[in-house]
Amino acid sequence: MAQKYNLTMDQGSEFQATFPLRDVAANVAANVSNYSGEGQFRKHYTSLTAHDFEVSLSNNSVIVYMSSQDNETITPGRYLYDVEIRNISSNAVFRVVEGIITVTPNITRVANT
Repeated sequence: MAQKYNLTMDQGSEFQATFPLRDVAANVAANVSNYSGEGQFRKHYTSLTAHDFEVSLSNNSVIVYMSSQDNETITPGRYLYDVEIRNISSNAVFRVVEGIITVTPNITRVANT
């Protein structure tokens, strides 16, 4: 079962969140050395428009990232997100994190000189 976290992303700012992964059955940190990750957020689960996170796996954690350039044009509001990891050998997919991400509007605009 996926861990649930609600997040806030500031429009026009670099965003990163790190989530520790645990092997619940063994009660130890999860070994993610043979996995890749993917993550997206959408306005609602049936929405055809998706925004992709960059996902990396390191030190038994999953890290999601989005650059300020990638999120500066996203409409502020509430979205649903999830992050999945895929076993490279077996191709098995596991949803590890999910929740609501709120994009807050950017107020400051830098003038081009």
